[in-house]
Amino acid sequence: MKSTKLLHQNLIDLCKCNNAKAQMQLYNLYSKAMFLVARRYVKDSVLAEDVMQDAFIKAFKNLHSYKAEVSFGAWLKRIVINQSIDELKKKKLELVTINEDVVSLVEDNNWEVESSISSETIIETIQKLKDKYRVVLTLYLLEGYDHSEISQILNIAEVTSRTHLMRGKKQLQEQLKTIGYAERY
Repeated sequence: MKSTKLLHQNLIDLCKCNNAKAQMQLYNLYSKAMFLVARRYVKDSVLAEDVMQDAFIKAFKNLHSYKAEVSFGAWLKRIVINQSIDELKKKKLELVTINEDVVSLVEDNNWEVESSISSETIIETIQKLKDKYRVVLTLYLLEGYDHSEISQILNIAEVTSRTHLMRGKKQLQEQLKTIGYAERY
């Protein structure tokens, strides 16, 4: 069985030579998934489409830097996430750094949601949160980034990432309560 890192290596090699047909094939393989990634960050579908298109353009221009250390999909996903965050920054998303001396945090991991809730419902509910909470929740819960990585991606302090996560989780829980999915305390 072929390694997932090398899954589309022949297409990638052709794309490095500016083969338009190979680029279209690679685009067709990954565009739907990358649109969904962009859509998690930017609420507008048209904007998510633009972000995804721009990310593909960047990816094709910088394909020479892809070294197959991770799968092509993971490499491309990172470009889409960065492009999404750049778009949010253009729209002046405020991710205000919180003074670390003022805030002491304990991550709240003791809340539960009903097992009958679908991941689509959770994602839809996350989409309704304020941008600063939605972006951190998406990076942390859906993409698997840790606070150190989030702080670097968003150019905020780690404590700010933790605070936005904690507050975002609280808002998410409140919204899930209103639709009957989260446990009430």
